[in-house]
Amino acid sequence: MSPDLAVGKPSTADTASDEASVGIRFLESADEKVWDQFVLGHREGSFFQLIGWKRVIEKTFDYQPAYALAEREGKITGILPLFSLSNWVMGRCLLSVPFGVYGGVCAEDEQSLQMLLDHSKQLAVAARVDFLELRNRGGDKLEGFHTNPLYCTFVTDLLPDPDAQFKRLPRDTRYMIRKAEKAGLRAQTGLELLQEFYDLFAENMRRHGTPLLSLQFFNNLTAEFGDRMHLLMVYGGGKPVAGVLSFLFRDTILPYYAGAGQEATRLAANNYMYWALMKEAIARGLRFFDFGRSKKGTGSYTFKTQWDMKMESLNYQVFLVERTTLPNFSPLNPKFEIAARVWKQLPAWLARRAGPRVVRWFP
Repeated sequence: MSPDLAVGKPSTADTASDEASVGIRFLESADEKVWDQFVLGHREGSFFQLIGWKRVIEKTFDYQPAYALAEREGKITGILPLFSLSNWVMGRCLLSVPFGVYGGVCAEDEQSLQMLLDHSKQLAVAARVDFLELRNRGGDKLEGFHTNPLYCTFVTDLLPDPDAQFKRLPRDTRYMIRKAEKAGLRAQTGLELLQEFYDLFAENMRRHGTPLLSLQFFNNLTAEFGDRMHLLMVYGGGKPVAGVLSFLFRDTILPYYAGAGQEATRLAANNYMYWALMKEAIARGLRFFDFGRSKKGTGSYTFKTQWDMKMESLNYQVFLVERTTLPNFSPLNPKFEIAARVWKQLPAWLARRAGPRVVRWFP
């Protein structure tokens, strides 16, 4: 689908290189199945580049898609998932991809990569956005872009034997898991537990001063990705104390949204939860556990360092157009610290009502 005139159309669209028959054009509905096949088959493809993520974002928010692809002789050779959005916090920007941690260009050859990058920059200039952000997982700094150094991700391979996997964990982490087991915690899985999870998720977001995603967003995810999702809840004394909603992509499990009650820390519920999730992943025959993105210097970052995983810096690429400095929408930014403290004090009912309206400003 081509963006409207408010976004603008770059001169590279629907043209071919003089050196080879690589063309760039906007995504059409007939391309969606082949697009997903390309993402699933490419080593740098990600869950958030799938067409389903586009549909969920469109249904939940009013961001405008501008997905583009590269093709040679009718065969897709590269993809660029991209959304246009505008609000008073972020300004006007092009983003690949909203609410996802791995996005950017995915291409099978250098020419397709460069043409898609040129397309994205020309689109940004034509639309006079403040900035363009490509949430690349890896790679060197791209020409004309700046690297955003705020984030990293944690990944580990999974051994076929859960006992061997457990022995590989740091001693302190094993101690916390045993502590939780002695406290009688138990795990249960199933997407039918979504409402219980959402209640914990809402409580957790308010406690951290973070606006809440709507329940409709999670319902849209379930409708779109039901067979690629996994929900695990942890119970103590018959009550839910923690939960994690994960995405399944190829041979990897990606725990993505988590919620925890006030008793979770005392019971070591989070340690127990992620260990239970690892065992679930091993039982499914998955090979990798992707602990996901964290901002450096946060509590989430510190917690993940305690699992002895490989840490990778994320090379998000930012192309500045109307802005002259890199955007920083981290909660560690002093500009947002006061807002976070105020949000923590809101009544639960108000945070639930206002959160979905506010969270769309921080995709």
